[in-house]
Amino acid sequence: MSNWANIIRDKIEGDKVIWMVALILSVCSIISVYGSVSSLVYKAHGKSLGILFKQSALLVVGFGIMYAIHKVHYKYFARLANVLLVFAIIALVLTLIFGADINEARRWLKVPFIGLTLQTSDLAKVAIVVWLAKELHVRREKLDDFKGEVVPMLIRILIVCGLILPADFSTAALLIMVCISMLYIGGVPFKGLFSILGLIIAFGFTIYGVSKAAPNLIPRSETWVNRIEQFVGGNENNEISSSADYQIDLSQVAINRGGLLPSGPGTGTCRNFLPHPYSDMIYAFIIEEWGSIIGGFGLLLMYLILFYRTIHAARNCDRPFGSFLAMGLGLLITIQALINMGVAVRLLPTTGQPLPLVSFGGTSLIFTFISIGMILAVSRSPFLPKNKQAT
Repeated sequence: MSNWANIIRDKIEGDKVIWMVALILSVCSIISVYGSVSSLVYKAHGKSLGILFKQSALLVVGFGIMYAIHKVHYKYFARLANVLLVFAIIALVLTLIFGADINEARRWLKVPFIGLTLQTSDLAKVAIVVWLAKELHVRREKLDDFKGEVVPMLIRILIVCGLILPADFSTAALLIMVCISMLYIGGVPFKGLFSILGLIIAFGFTIYGVSKAAPNLIPRSETWVNRIEQFVGGNENNEISSSADYQIDLSQVAINRGGLLPSGPGTGTCRNFLPHPYSDMIYAFIIEEWGSIIGGFGLLLMYLILFYRTIHAARNCDRPFGSFLAMGLGLLITIQALINMGVAVRLLPTTGQPLPLVSFGGTSLIFTFISIGMILAVSRSPFLPKNKQAT
């Protein structure tokens, strides 16, 4: 047994706590997805093991990718940053033109020859964080020049978010939050950050006004407006808002049924009525079966520990790029998790954001593993031999 432990310790580098959190969340994913997919089992003609196998296979592949990436020195990610960004922008444009309409949104691009579909916004999220980390590293001594140094970065951020926005408002908003946080961490002056926030708020009110005046002018804008108005309680009953409210109401029922202590896997019943209990609302389903202490607070604690260890890795990194990269990716995962949880407990309007590493799915799961692999690559850098560290 000790020999196996030594082999694992030698092969697996980086922050061991992050590895453990990823493993715990993956186990939670297998148990929760398998217990919550009654609607998918019905569509699959009762073949529940196939769904379990698919999720398990994705997790195994994800761990393999994470392991491979954590062995790469993080300095090589900076060298790929521009290529990644260009590739992501091209993929987003192709998605807007040729993407598949799923759930009334064009977010998916079918990969030729292999028949797989890719949610290109997941690629774009990682690409823009890697690129922005590199830019902040290069420009870190000149960020007082807002027009000459910060504005060029903002333009590219807005291009990516603008391409995501028509089909996925919540992901665009998530990316804006992460990028602004990275700009703050990178040293952009408060005056510049307040200017950016002012422009974003003005843009939001403009979109709201246009959506109210001409609902069909901006794709899916009516859905965004209705979800927000339903959340604040200022919307009249209609099909969109009622659907969102129904989803949140059922998640509240699931959470209330869960109580404080776990009742055990297989005891939940809201999966039969709750829309997307295996993805958007999986947090509510987990609380129903595992209670608020273990299922609710325990899961939240895992993401907070992950973010804390990410901060630790960033502080100990030998180069600013690695620190910015780890913080950006850590923020991306943590904020997305908090958004998913916030929706389930009625703190936020319905968004459709999956719970990282836990929700059922392919693209989001794989790119989350890629992100954690990069964070692990940063965390292992202080322990590398001097000749292998970044120069």
